[in-house]
Amino acid sequence: MTKIKDLVSYLASIAPPSYQESYDNSGLITGDANAEVKGVLVSLDCIESIVDEAIEKDCNVIVAHHPIVFKGLKSFTGKDYVERTVIKAIKNDIAIYAIHTNLDNVLHGVNAKIGEKIGISNPKILAPKKQLLSKLVAFIPQENKEAVLDAIYKAGAGEIGNYSNCSFTTTGKGTFKPNESADPHIGKQGEAEEVTEDRIEVMMPSHLENRVIGTLKKAHPYEEVAYYITQLQNENQEVGSGMYGDLDQPMEPFEFLNYLKDRMALNCIRHTAPSNKKIKRVAWCGGAGSFLLKKAISQQADVFITGDFKYHEFFDAEDKIMIADIGHYESEVFTKELLYEILTKKFTTFATNLSEIVTNPISYL
Repeated sequence: MTKIKDLVSYLASIAPPSYQESYDNSGLITGDANAEVKGVLVSLDCIESIVDEAIEKDCNVIVAHHPIVFKGLKSFTGKDYVERTVIKAIKNDIAIYAIHTNLDNVLHGVNAKIGEKIGISNPKILAPKKQLLSKLVAFIPQENKEAVLDAIYKAGAGEIGNYSNCSFTTTGKGTFKPNESADPHIGKQGEAEEVTEDRIEVMMPSHLENRVIGTLKKAHPYEEVAYYITQLQNENQEVGSGMYGDLDQPMEPFEFLNYLKDRMALNCIRHTAPSNKKIKRVAWCGGAGSFLLKKAISQQADVFITGDFKYHEFFDAEDKIMIADIGHYESEVFTKELLYEILTKKFTTFATNLSEIVTNPISYL
């Protein structure tokens, strides 16, 4: 039996809630975390028609990219679509889970799916985030170092990009004097002790601090573990906004735009005037990504693909890059496929369904 809290925990391991933007509201919005998952409906948005679809398909969980609630609700009278959606979900015991900018910001998230669609392998994060990494320093008796390191590696420490089990070790002398209440692993109560110890240093995602420290204390032979944590200013190359990468073969601008329409199933593209330069390096961001234009230019991208560009923002291209606005919904609709793949690979005790409803509020004539 899979409970909603098991589903939530797994999705949080894929896209940690701490990676969401400050304005966001990812997480469990409605529902009893201890209830059993009977079926899941995956959608881009969660609106009334999606709740109706969940009821029809006997799904008691909706996993949506966009949160239905962004701001605090002060009443539940059904005066707008947000309140009506939440009321209907609660009345029908349907849990709503949103996995929004935290899924945007992880390496294998929304933007990786877009890169897959447009045929770019090994893309990189366009705007990596800072202050998401910590350094752990701990002091361990030499004979116990490997066992302790192995334990904290398994807890998520020591990973840097494509490398795992990363650490640095120096050797020195540790001194201590156990008091009468101590139960020392080495030495005796009331006697000063000097021990050859290894000082180990490892990096870890800050959101894993509690897990790694808990593992360190469990694996360490000492009654009292000497350690400290420092938050780092380093960019986390695996977390951030947007992506960029190179096409296998350069394309003429209009050739690329038609290619993009085909690969992303688009009706139209709003774009700036193309230059005579071929398209080789591509930058993109699912949803509203105009804030990344300067980053795309700094990475020498030939085109920047996103949605929701405003009229005056198109001028900011200044003939340095071609902007291709494909629409907010259109840039993120394949997130449903991504979530479906994530859930079906992990869970087999319930059915996961792709929503068949087009929730795009914009129509084109």
